[in-house]
Amino acid sequence: MSAWLVFLIVAVIFFFVEIYTPTMFFLNFALASLICAFLGIFTDNYNLLVPVFVILSIVFILFLRPLLNLHPQKTASKKFESQYIGQLATAITDITAFSGRIQIYDENWEARLADENQADIKKGSKVTIIRHDDLTMYVEKKGKK
Repeated sequence: MSAWLVFLIVAVIFFFVEIYTPTMFFLNFALASLICAFLGIFTDNYNLLVPVFVILSIVFILFLRPLLNLHPQKTASKKFESQYIGQLATAITDITAFSGRIQIYDENWEARLADENQADIKKGSKVTIIRHDDLTMYVEKKGKK
């Protein structure tokens, strides 16, 4: 069997494996296999093509994978945070270091004191959102620095 055909089959297999695994790992091998398949058109020397495949795979893993391995969840989380951090909200229950609820943009959120040593915030008070962790907002009384 021709070397280019072997590497082309290997590339297709790696592409299918990549489709079913969300790691962006096997794509590196698939690209290295495609390049070796192209080089295999000109030579059937496996003693040359296999080391080229290994070297390209290592180079792609080291340099290409970090570029392609984006994390959309992290960017979405930052966008989510940016619309609430620093905004004013209303305490709809007393807020302590362990419990409380706030209302902002007609939404109810779990709330906790940003600083556990801070005095409890009474119901109806205006609060500033300092940060949030999952579905819990950490607040402090309006105007406090």
